Amino acid sequence: MAGRIEDYALIGDMQTAALVGRDGSADWLCLPRFDSHAVFAGLLGTEEHGFWRMGPAHGEEEPPRATRRRYKGDSLILESEWDTERGTVRVTDFMPPRGHDAPQLVRIVEGVRGRVPMRSVLRMRFSFGWVVPWVHRVEDRTAAVSGPDSVWLDTTAETYGENLTTYSDFTVSPGERVAFTISWQPSHKSPPPRPEPEASLEATEEFWREWVGHCTYHGPYREAVIRSLITLKGLTYGPTGGIVAAPTTSLPEEIGGSRNWDYRFTWLRDAAITLSSLLRTGYRDEAKAWREWLLRAVAGDPQNLQIMYGIAGERELGETELDWLPGYEGSTPVRIGNGAAGQLQLDVYGEVTEALHLAHMTGIARNDHANLLQLKLIAYLEDHWDEPDEGIWEVRGPRRHFVHSKVMAWVAVDRTVKLIESGEVDGPLERWRELRDEIHRTVCEQGYDKERNTFTQSYGSKELDASLLLIPQMGFLPPDDKRVIGTIEAIQRELSTEDGLILRYPTAGEDAGVDGLEGDEGAFLACSFWMADDLAMIGRVEEARQLFEKLLGLRNDLGLLAEEWDSKHQRQVGNFPQAFSHVPMIDTALRLTASGAYG
Repeated sequence: MAGRIEDYALIGDMQTAALVGRDGSADWLCLPRFDSHAVFAGLLGTEEHGFWRMGPAHGEEEPPRATRRRYKGDSLILESEWDTERGTVRVTDFMPPRGHDAPQLVRIVEGVRGRVPMRSVLRMRFSFGWVVPWVHRVEDRTAAVSGPDSVWLDTTAETYGENLTTYSDFTVSPGERVAFTISWQPSHKSPPPRPEPEASLEATEEFWREWVGHCTYHGPYREAVIRSLITLKGLTYGPTGGIVAAPTTSLPEEIGGSRNWDYRFTWLRDAAITLSSLLRTGYRDEAKAWREWLLRAVAGDPQNLQIMYGIAGERELGETELDWLPGYEGSTPVRIGNGAAGQLQLDVYGEVTEALHLAHMTGIARNDHANLLQLKLIAYLEDHWDEPDEGIWEVRGPRRHFVHSKVMAWVAVDRTVKLIESGEVDGPLERWRELRDEIHRTVCEQGYDKERNTFTQSYGSKELDASLLLIPQMGFLPPDDKRVIGTIEAIQRELSTEDGLILRYPTAGEDAGVDGLEGDEGAFLACSFWMADDLAMIGRVEEARQLFEKLLGLRNDLGLLAEEWDSKHQRQVGNFPQAFSHVPMIDTALRLTASGAYG
């Protein structure tokens, strides 16, 4: 059975990622890319759907959980230690940054104290647990083959097959190290090169040491910021610069519910805000790579702009359900692909333009194609900003005039007006100034409830929406505007959970609400960070700090966050780890540091 979502650690090579539980079980791994089929899908089913456990031998008992675990310094190298009656053992798990090499998952077992019997249990199931591969020996290597894929196991330990599973039983003494490596290779090619685990470990350590050294943030929340930055780097697809929202699919927003989505793609919104955090902390190369990815994906055609793309810019992300997987803790359906790719979400024009604007303001080299794209985006918005859309939360109900979408349309026009004013490009300056004013005036007239002194989710609605917290952060209105303060206080009053976290918007329980879906969801962590930001902006700095530090306390022992927090059951829910949670964590840390609001 899969562990709790927060029981997992992330390891990755900037092309794919694995989740490893406290019991030493790798329950999720897609090969060779984030969006490939899973070889280990036990996270969304049972052990029959694939896993790889490495830990002390336990007989008929439940696999023991690691006594302690940590990342090795500032890296994605996981160290798990077990204290047993016979001694102490350490397992080091990592995926070497690979470039053009074969993807590898390396597990090095090291004796620390005493003599500890160990067991490796490797059950590979291709196609998300559907296909049992052909497993056979090739000299001293074990190969698992299914269709176009092959996975190769290399180790100096003795292995044997039983019940369609590969086992290894061995004992380690102090200072003794035994390595296991699996490598993926297209099945029609010759075997992948034999791994060199110790050399790969050293190179991986050096990679992360060098990368983290570029961070320009040295404030009081450095530990949290660095861990979030490493996580974001781990969610970046190195060959193209695309950034996945999360490395998983179908981890539920409500345990047992149906709000289960595939996040292994690049949302323009998520990637744009990730880019802004990376830029503000010194990571310019990632910013350049993302801008180039954007230009390739959009291909200069804003009329066909999608809200998300594949990690190499693919457009076809058709959504299907895997009915053979029982889902995480019975949460069905399990989905791959994402039907929201075809939605109209006008806010993404604002997020993309804001990211391009920030890149320009922070000195990223001028790119005429990026400037041309920005002008085309606004030309499109000029004709479509006043249409209803599905909004930031990708509702699957009727389109509405979402206030946040209109605010972000204003952001897109505002930043482009500033670009023209800077002399970088030519454009219809006066016309777009008038457009900016028109959008602003319309939002303030139709999206604001005078009686309650709050902006609303959509025109004419009485509902609130946490995305309205971005109004002062985007510069649409100043923080001291009474309408901004009223909106912040209304959201805090009406969308807070009992423990003070923020919901995205009201859901209707058993009946489908504005999003057209049944069931409920947890508190959205990004929205809770936005609230901390806004509280700081309106002068309630100590309250902001307390909320931020409460949110830091929700991270797992390795500093990772999922998408949401289930206040009732006090656990993380949603896909994991989630870029859209770690980015606002960084932003809030930077804001509170600048304000001096820390203990």
